[in-house]
Amino acid sequence: SSSMSSAALTERQAFLILNALPNIGPVTLNRLLTALGGDPRTVLATERRRLESVRGVGPVIASTLAEWRAHFDLAREEQRLAATGADFIVGKDPVYPKLLREIHDPPIGLYRLGTHDFAAPGIAIVGSRRTTLYGQATARRFAGELARLGFCVVSGLARGIDTAAHEGALEAGGRTAAVLGCGADIIYPPENLGLLRRITEGGAVLSEFPFGRRADRQSFAMRNRIVSGMCQATIVIESDVDGGAMITARFAGEQGRMLFAVPGRIDQPTSAGCHQLIRDGATLMTGVDDLLNELSYLDGFRPAPVSAKPAEVAAGRPSNLKPDEERVLACLGGGAILAPDAVGAQSGLGPAEVSAALMMLEIRRLVVKRTDGRYEAALG
Repeated sequence: SSSMSSAALTERQAFLILNALPNIGPVTLNRLLTALGGDPRTVLATERRRLESVRGVGPVIASTLAEWRAHFDLAREEQRLAATGADFIVGKDPVYPKLLREIHDPPIGLYRLGTHDFAAPGIAIVGSRRTTLYGQATARRFAGELARLGFCVVSGLARGIDTAAHEGALEAGGRTAAVLGCGADIIYPPENLGLLRRITEGGAVLSEFPFGRRADRQSFAMRNRIVSGMCQATIVIESDVDGGAMITARFAGEQGRMLFAVPGRIDQPTSAGCHQLIRDGATLMTGVDDLLNELSYLDGFRPAPVSAKPAEVAAGRPSNLKPDEERVLACLGGGAILAPDAVGAQSGLGPAEVSAALMMLEIRRLVVKRTDGRYEAALG
């Protein structure tokens, strides 16, 4: 209620209030929390002079915090949370995306529709709203392959590449997460309402903005830092030189994340941004293997399906392999070193099945791809 004192608030309610107050950015909020012991209720209860001693906090922010009831209706926000079935997750919650905590300006809280827990590593796929059929097909294919491998495909629910990426992950029966540049109660673009509902069934829709907040240039840029920040890698598929995906790419670089760009036609404006990124040092990406090869250098980076341990590998019986994977692994027993077509000939599987099985086995560290393109079993 509006008469509620700061002391009577729960910690989560106080986080909800701080997150929604106008003109206080995440960097300042995190500084305040650090300076005042981490409890958001303390921030709301602290006298102005002490607040103003925190770097970046002036009289305007101090008075906004002191008079938070004039800026935010907590009871109404809680009713909307209940009505939309959303929850509000904060940095210390186990379901808060782990990598997002590491960025320079993490959101202090996120509205979440759906119950996905972000335990699986995320890969962002972003690109232009004005897109070609080639771009859409590529986004759909990459998202499907990554989702099947256990990655969570993250994008921004916009028209074009974002929509194709979400749909590709869903068609593969995988997980996808959408990060909105507006409040979680605003469906933008409106034609993606059905897609948003499908995403929440197995994945999640996230927003750092309070209900009712409309999208604008600033909110989209803030959204983009979350998309890249919660993911191990960002893939740009089609972008003009000044497209929104280029902002996401810049954030990925600043956050120390891997950045991949898909080449396109030289006469297509929607490829110009990707070509610029490649020229500036992004990894050229022509298939999911390019990403897996880069990730293989990151020890311990494994999607959710992984549970085989070195001891199980040494015993020769990795757990929960699919039949195709069992057959492919059997071909590589006894120190055999085989090219994919030789594996296919021995196992009786088609090229697509062999490729998918090898990819899964490689991710699970059960086989190793050699520089000559042949495969061998990993040592236990």
